Amino acid sequence: MKTLYKIKKGLDLKLKGEATAKLSAAALSSEYAVMPADFPGIVPRTVVKEGDNVLAGQALFVDKATERVQFVSPVSGTVVGVERGERRKLLRFRIKANETQEFKDFGVKDLSKLTGDEVKELMLESGLFAFMRQRPYDVVANPNEAPKAIFVSAFNKMPLAADFGVVVKGFEQDFKLGIRALAKIAKVHLGICPEQINSEILPIEEAEVSVFDGPNPSGNVGVQINHVSPVNKGEVVWTLGAEMALVLGRLIRTGKLSLTRRIAVAGSCVKEPHYVETIIGAPLADILKGQIDNVEHTRIINGNPFVGYKSAITDSLGAFSTEVCVIPEGDDVNEAFGWIAPRLNDFSTSHSYFSWLFGKKKSYDLDCRVKGGERHMIMSAEYERVFPMDIYPSYLIKAILTGDIDRQEALGIYEVAPEDFAVAEFIDSSKLELQRIVREGLDILRKENA
Repeated sequence: MKTLYKIKKGLDLKLKGEATAKLSAAALSSEYAVMPADFPGIVPRTVVKEGDNVLAGQALFVDKATERVQFVSPVSGTVVGVERGERRKLLRFRIKANETQEFKDFGVKDLSKLTGDEVKELMLESGLFAFMRQRPYDVVANPNEAPKAIFVSAFNKMPLAADFGVVVKGFEQDFKLGIRALAKIAKVHLGICPEQINSEILPIEEAEVSVFDGPNPSGNVGVQINHVSPVNKGEVVWTLGAEMALVLGRLIRTGKLSLTRRIAVAGSCVKEPHYVETIIGAPLADILKGQIDNVEHTRIINGNPFVGYKSAITDSLGAFSTEVCVIPEGDDVNEAFGWIAPRLNDFSTSHSYFSWLFGKKKSYDLDCRVKGGERHMIMSAEYERVFPMDIYPSYLIKAILTGDIDRQEALGIYEVAPEDFAVAEFIDSSKLELQRIVREGLDILRKENA
């Protein structure tokens, strides 16, 4: 039984350089990296030191709060660096990969004989639980709390986002197995788009499937939670990326944790946008090899342009990144007449540019310029036009900025994550960093409620 939700608010933005369905496999890199900063809400404690040999799936560090949540090596090899920053903050674990990969054996499982607690314990032992997030606060989930539901979204409408149909192709049974395993822990809600109704990822009897038809951010799990089962104070909901549900199914079937992932290499600065099969933590230089002529005046993004973060060519693929995008930086652009130019080819959500007279283009080649400075918020329902949740985003942002915790709770901060404000941040004429504001607000609220 599928329930249809029609999402009307939002904004679809098509950028040049969407990845085609062509798939290539990246060669094994010489070195991989795991960054604790990719996992919000944890305090890492290292369990390895430089020179230690590790297997793929063996713990590198754990969360001090529970000691049960482990963060594992994506490859087998030697730990060649445990990098620290100010006040000895753990920044990065570097692993030199062996030529022949060896995996920690967790044993092949028969899902029909596993209980929910056993599935959760398997995820904890293998390090897969580290990819489980929770609402409220959008942090790594606490295994000691029982969620009322687990949400998985099988599509993403962000610009240049990876198509899950390409990611899952050939591994549909592993994905189904992963969803069935999650259903042992709690009720599972699977969000799909209309194009996936007849796809091979269905049927899954153990999950409640909901169809979300509408513009970006209808693929956000936060939007789906808000429509299906909103989070009230005192309740906990877990979320897991669809690509990690596939990894869970593969773990149960093979007994080995393979953090191989198909990512979209996209953007107008990429020579041949396509999909690359690689391992979490792989160097971006290897992923983008031969795809960009010059990194000067370009921005490399770990993730998609709306919710990803700026990276250097020397950085590594993030734990939650399903795309690597390269778009123009815009720092070498010198425009005649500046803001007064007619801008016949630029994208605009209002009639500020004359480009609206020519209708919507199939795709746009946008750069990273903000085109304006930060200014006071104008209460014109600007955010509300693209925010498809039963929340007043403008008032919530103001409550976070003023530190009014009671008002934040009343306005629904427990339901949101920074990514839910990505579209609002893109159209914001006040040029506020809404995602950063929400992240800081959630962190402060979590500390206050601890």
